[in-house]
Amino acid sequence: AWSIERPPGDTAGCTFCHTSSEERCSTCHQRHQFNPVVARKSEQCKACHWGKDHRDWEAYDISIHGVVYQTNKWDPTQFDLTKKLSDADYVGPTCQYCHLRGGHHNVQRLSTVYTSMGMSNADRGALLWKEKRDTWVSVCDDCHSPRFARENLQAMDEACKDAGLKYTETFKVAENLQLDGMGEPMPKDLHPDWVGEHVWSLKIGAYHDGPGYGGAQGQSGEFRMSNCSDIERICFESVGYWMTYIFKGMAHGSWNDATYCDGSFGMDRWLVKAKVASEQARRFTALEKKAGINWVPSEFWRKGDWLNELSGAKIVKEFPGKTIFDLCPEPGWLDTHHAPAEE
Repeated sequence: AWSIERPPGDTAGCTFCHTSSEERCSTCHQRHQFNPVVARKSEQCKACHWGKDHRDWEAYDISIHGVVYQTNKWDPTQFDLTKKLSDADYVGPTCQYCHLRGGHHNVQRLSTVYTSMGMSNADRGALLWKEKRDTWVSVCDDCHSPRFARENLQAMDEACKDAGLKYTETFKVAENLQLDGMGEPMPKDLHPDWVGEHVWSLKIGAYHDGPGYGGAQGQSGEFRMSNCSDIERICFESVGYWMTYIFKGMAHGSWNDATYCDGSFGMDRWLVKAKVASEQARRFTALEKKAGINWVPSEFWRKGDWLNELSGAKIVKEFPGKTIFDLCPEPGWLDTHHAPAEE
């Protein structure tokens, strides 16, 4: 939602990837070559799988696996890409070797616990995920011992758990500010969100219910990175960027990504930023109350330079009293598609 509500020019990059990968063979095989050799190279994944909120390529590229690939990929005795994946005997794994193992095209089948790109406090060791974790280990033990693979899984579990604690605390700081009526600007003072309403952007369904959050019971806010308060943007970046750095870094063996490169260290900094923003808001509120000042949000929040182009404004203007959910062509059309574990 944080992308599709913005003007087309802002989301051109998002659209090129998200409208091609599940529909066109040429996304990976290249239209003018259509050569399996090309599709077996890790770089082929790079066009889409990189960036702040899906940092796969960067994590792989600077991992020990990525370094082995980059330094040996020119040598056909080390990486014979003419062989089918089921026959591959590389000196190090490519993206395809792990995720498309044996030539299977369901990428998520051979991945670890996905959970919204790592942006959730899932119990990663729960029985629910046992099959996927065992499959993950079975890929690693092509080259490593099962014990080594499980130890790395446990290390990722611990890193994600620590990240989850930080993101929970960051969100709690923003939540308390909202409930105390000190969020600035408040949802009611903002331009309509992508559904055409004014719901707190961090209201995630039933997890944040009550009149203080706005919206109906179970209704989710728009987890957005624009037209929101600074502290809400901090929360967005903490979980949407830095937490995924940790998840992707640990999953691919890129420990720099999980720590220094805005991973756990970045989350530390953003937690401090959230606390500072909250403290300042509370101090300003106290001073304004003492001075008898009634703060009124700037008109910018209601109608910025391009906010009238967003879907929320269009709904309010053209379909008064309706939300995007009233206008859905069919039930479930906004549901996120998740590839099944098995075909």
